[in-house]
Amino acid sequence: MQRSKWIPDQHGAWAMLAVPFVAGTFLGDPGWPHLLLFACWLLAYASAFHLQQHLRLRRCSRNPRAAERHLRPFLTFATALILLGVPLLAVRPWLAVALGVALPFFAVNTLYALRNRERALVNGLVAVVPACAMLLVALRLGGGALGEGVPAFAACLLYFGGTVLYVKSMIRERRNRRFLALSVGCHCAALICATLLSPLLAVLFALCLLRAALLPGRGLRIRTVGLIEVGLSAVLLASLLVAF
Repeated sequence: MQRSKWIPDQHGAWAMLAVPFVAGTFLGDPGWPHLLLFACWLLAYASAFHLQQHLRLRRCSRNPRAAERHLRPFLTFATALILLGVPLLAVRPWLAVALGVALPFFAVNTLYALRNRERALVNGLVAVVPACAMLLVALRLGGGALGEGVPAFAACLLYFGGTVLYVKSMIRERRNRRFLALSVGCHCAALICATLLSPLLAVLFALCLLRAALLPGRGLRIRTVGLIEVGLSAVLLASLLVAF
């Protein structure tokens, strides 16, 4: 298996993995434990990805080698996760609680993978929750109070939840007018909620609403869709650090 194939190909997930974590880190007091936790976070994602692909392909693929290609990356990433994660848990035992809270979401994602329904809307929305919750974990690791991070956490949920809907309206549901209406309606609600959290978020979420309403059906390349999301994710990060 080529090394490049060890990296999960769900490119849209990287911003969701990084932005809440970085926001929580700098809303609190950054320190060396954040570097270790971020490494564990990425290793956990890579491990989960390859495990779920292994299980999915064992059930759905007629090619026995298809599933086995994911076994070595899973074992490698999982081993590295254990080697880094155990010492971190030893010095920050409360992280075990965060791990326990994340496990049900992992279980749901794994169930969808087993059913070969990874692209289902519910599965995408479920994945958003623990990713955004890393903002709270990173904030707590830096000595901040969880209550202080709730507004920023909510803003991340609104943004990345809306992104799941928007991307589907651009690709898999691009001919579904009802889904487009659902996406636009949710973005309208997100704009209102985000503005209530902080007026500084209004500009970002207004832009998100415009792209959700105007870009579907215009035949944009997937790469272009991704680049737009990278830019908006960067604006989200800046907005969170200024607003909260």
